[in-house]
Amino acid sequence: MILITLEHISAHVSFSLISVVTLIYWVTLVYQIEELGSSGGKGMIVTFACITGLLVTRSFYSGHLPLSNLYESFMFLSWSSSLIHILIEVRGQYTRWLGVITATSAMLTHGFATLGLPEKMQQSAMLVPALQSHWSMMHVSMILLSYATLLCGSLSSISYLIITFQINRKIVLIANNSFLRFFLTNKIWYLHDQEKKDLQDAFYSPLTNYRQCQLTYQLDHWSYRVIGIGFSLLTIGILSGAVWANEAWGSYWSWDPKETWALITWTIYAIYLHTRINRGWEGEKPAIVASLGFFIVWICYLGVDLLGIGLHSYGWLV
Repeated sequence: MILITLEHISAHVSFSLISVVTLIYWVTLVYQIEELGSSGGKGMIVTFACITGLLVTRSFYSGHLPLSNLYESFMFLSWSSSLIHILIEVRGQYTRWLGVITATSAMLTHGFATLGLPEKMQQSAMLVPALQSHWSMMHVSMILLSYATLLCGSLSSISYLIITFQINRKIVLIANNSFLRFFLTNKIWYLHDQEKKDLQDAFYSPLTNYRQCQLTYQLDHWSYRVIGIGFSLLTIGILSGAVWANEAWGSYWSWDPKETWALITWTIYAIYLHTRINRGWEGEKPAIVASLGFFIVWICYLGVDLLGIGLHSYGWLV
């Protein structure tokens, strides 16, 4: 009873903290208050410690790793996003956008698990015989870690596309307005001084504004690195799942819906890495592929479970 109480306390404290940390990073991004960034980083460390305590406490009284139902998997995703955030800061690769991505991901997954699921689904239960295997725990933990990593990498690609779209849109709007006035009057001096300045800034700021170039480069580079790690984890997860399936059901692969979508997810990110490594693609093209992967991961993770079919439907939504 004491352990359950400690778990509830850790859950509510960690959710409150991650909500505040997410707000800090959004304020830092919008108002460019760099001093708040360090406070957000310290808050994320405390949040990570609280979620770790929650998972450890739950494993003590349940007798197994807390990876057996939807609540536990979402809490593990939140824990993974917090861990990714801390590793980024330790490596000195922090930016406001990266903080927003990881903190928001951790908050939304934590909030869905804590507030979105009914209390009955949050309770720990005995593992079914098929799950009582070391291969099962390795498979589930690797898959969830890969999901968290791939989602963060894909979100950074989405952020990259948003930023570059805004830059290109600004260039087009200012250029169209200024050149229309020029062609109508056929006199360049009819452009207002501010329009001349805006036009010049629109064309040259993407090349000369170091901070803006650095941000887009970091998002693209970080997405590539993180997706590479997530792809490796996903590969390990699929292979360990095949071994576990053979141990439990006598078949390495049965084309279960979850298995099929896991293979589709693996293929999408394999295409992303292939285009980056062998074709030398950078920027928008691979970012579009990674953005597609974001939705594929959620279909694989939740969409299949909503249907309630296949061998992976137990312990989740049905």
